[in-house]
Amino acid sequence: MRSILATFWAEILKIRKSRIFLMSLLISFFIPLMMGFLMFVVKNPELSSKLGIVSTKASMFGKADWPTYFGLLTEGIAGIGALGFAFVTSWVFGREYSDRTVTDLLALPVSRSSIVLSKFMVVVLWCAFLSLIFFVFGLFVGVVVNVSGWSGEIALLAANRFAVTSFLTILLCTPIAFFASYGRGYLPPMGFAIATLIAAQFIGILGLAPYFPWAIPVTYSTVGTGSSQIGVISFGILFITCIVGCLATFAWWRFADQT
Repeated sequence: MRSILATFWAEILKIRKSRIFLMSLLISFFIPLMMGFLMFVVKNPELSSKLGIVSTKASMFGKADWPTYFGLLTEGIAGIGALGFAFVTSWVFGREYSDRTVTDLLALPVSRSSIVLSKFMVVVLWCAFLSLIFFVFGLFVGVVVNVSGWSGEIALLAANRFAVTSFLTILLCTPIAFFASYGRGYLPPMGFAIATLIAAQFIGILGLAPYFPWAIPVTYSTVGTGSSQIGVISFGILFITCIVGCLATFAWWRFADQT
């Protein structure tokens, strides 16, 4: 337990001394701001007529009400957030190789399992915090834009769906951690993340999204648990993917030659 606390605190110090955390926060503020701007354009047709292609994009969202806006935020954390979480995971696990500090890290009197577990703990907390900032600031932007149709029941249901979507998206960070370790850097895991997002689009067209792990959070964010598309099988597939990625990462750090 003491070794886990030591390695966890070491990971926190790495984050505090880097600029990546601040950059991730800025992005978590920027995306809801842009979504609020789209709602503002929808609410003001006279303005949208002057913005050309922006008004065309904004009109795709339909009404400028809270259910639509909450849906936009939830789909955003499932899509754009997945890429952001992948970047966070790539940095936490891949920087040791890029900075050539992995041999120094492994020379410390702590187990490799403690190192990996601490990194996973940091990834989960970091991504969960970004999700919270994303949603809370999104609420603030929605209030400023004066989005219509607010009710406590709608907000509660939306918060629940957003939280579950964020959780499902975070679970998919474990394969990214493995590719960051196996690829010894940032590029392989980010390439894998982009490839899975592209594949999810094509698989969604084929109607197989509920059975492809990287398409499940987006599908859930769109239809929720009330749809027959999302069920126990879908959640089982996603959880199995998470466990496999986690075990593969632990095995790589435990048995692979890190020199």
